[in-house]
Amino acid sequence: MSSSAYKNVGMASLIMMGSVFLSRIVGLVREMSIAYVGGAGHEVDAYQIAFILPEVLNHVLASGFLSVTFIPIFTRHLVRQREDEASRSFSIILCVFGTCAVAGTAVAMVFAPVLVSLAAPGLQEPDVFEAAVRMTRIILPAQIAFFAGGLLMAVQFARERFFLPALAPLIYNLGIIAGGLLLRPWLGVEGFAWGVLVGAFLGNFAVQVAGARRLGLRFRPAWSWTHPDLKEYVRLTLPLMVGLTMTFSTEFLFRCFGSYLPAGGIAVLNFSLRVMLILVGLFGQAVGTASFPTMARLAAENNLPELNRLLNRTLRYLALLIPVAAMLMVLSREVVRILFQRGRFDPAATTLTAEVLVWFLAGAFAFAAYTVVVRGYYATRNTLVPALFGTGAVLACIPVYFLGLFLMGTSGVAAAVSLSGILQVAVLYCLWSRRSRNDGQGGVYGFYLKMGLLGVGIAAVLAALRELLLEVFDAASLAGSLAVSALVGLAFAGLMLLSGYGLKITEITDLTDRLVQAVQRKFSNSAGRSNRAPR
Repeated sequence: MSSSAYKNVGMASLIMMGSVFLSRIVGLVREMSIAYVGGAGHEVDAYQIAFILPEVLNHVLASGFLSVTFIPIFTRHLVRQREDEASRSFSIILCVFGTCAVAGTAVAMVFAPVLVSLAAPGLQEPDVFEAAVRMTRIILPAQIAFFAGGLLMAVQFARERFFLPALAPLIYNLGIIAGGLLLRPWLGVEGFAWGVLVGAFLGNFAVQVAGARRLGLRFRPAWSWTHPDLKEYVRLTLPLMVGLTMTFSTEFLFRCFGSYLPAGGIAVLNFSLRVMLILVGLFGQAVGTASFPTMARLAAENNLPELNRLLNRTLRYLALLIPVAAMLMVLSREVVRILFQRGRFDPAATTLTAEVLVWFLAGAFAFAAYTVVVRGYYATRNTLVPALFGTGAVLACIPVYFLGLFLMGTSGVAAAVSLSGILQVAVLYCLWSRRSRNDGQGGVYGFYLKMGLLGVGIAAVLAALRELLLEVFDAASLAGSLAVSALVGLAFAGLMLLSGYGLKITEITDLTDRLVQAVQRKFSNSAGRSNRAPR
């Protein structure tokens, strides 16, 4: 692959990483707002249960996969300079599946009480059940915006336009925050559900319509059920509709099994999971989204050796997440206290959430790696294998969920989520390497083992340091938690640099060198502007 192509991936990755980072920060503010208003109580449980049916509908519509299933179809027309046919393909898929989205939403809203009882079988409290059903009906229509917006964003991705799609999660999360805080005096936690609806239609639909139209997309209503592109889209998407992906299975199963926990159990699982997903989003989601167009082009050129090199190189960088997760395990109590302990979120909730967070962090690297591995399959237009084997891995872990729930309660559900994620990505990467003759897989496995051992060693040193710091600072206070976290974080950075240069870990040294060069360029540019300024 040419150096310019790598630069394009790098630039797109920076844009998406910036977007994901900001959206995760805003997402954290969203969770902090929910914790402030509802604490770790039954109202937040009801709010989280209200997402089960919308998540199922979103999964059935494959809204989260439109970029990886529609981009190859749309791009093929662009490469052949058939703009009109590209727009027609978009219009047909939007009309046909948009109709299904509207119909599915209507059916789910009518039968919401029955469906909620099936999805959360452990829910017993009538008030929580009624609140969950009511908020389910509020959130369901947002899935129409997610589907249409997903197609519109795929059009922009295909033309390597990332800015407006990058705004979607930011606007969505800001809508949730605004709805929850503004409507809190009258609706309580239910205000956040109305924020979901408004944020989805503004960020995921309205803004994306403007972006796609700016690129020349023309929409004309069309229901051509026999169009070849529609058939290809169904062929690519059907396995994703019926398969249990890592993201969907996690969102569904933690709520389903969490319904058997005491009041607040689902809330605790959700808060700790969101903290873990910040790492996944920043490390995995951004890189996976930005690299996919390049992967698709390499696959179209049948250049599997280069595709494997790109995949392996990306996975090795993502392995650096392991020691980062180890550091956060050590600081789990301080992190949760800083983020959530205010309002109705009390110290007891902090203790439980921190314990659960440790188990989620154990699988963070797998969630990040999955976002890249699965895109290798999608780039080659193979959605069947990841759907089949991913589903098999999820089903194989169902007994682990029951065992974890029985033996460890809330922490057991989190441990089952991590184990399921590790199993899924290991199976998919092993199959990919066998099918693509990936000679570099051994180096990837070895590097992940090295990072695992490094993470254990760093965690042991940081845990000892934390204990010493707790004798000086009152970690039960916000100021003490901030001080302990900052000092442990500085020690972590030093240990990573020492390990990188001492053990010659190129992934660490390369990132460090690039960061130093970026800072030097920034200061150099600033100095140049100062010298050119009129005196």
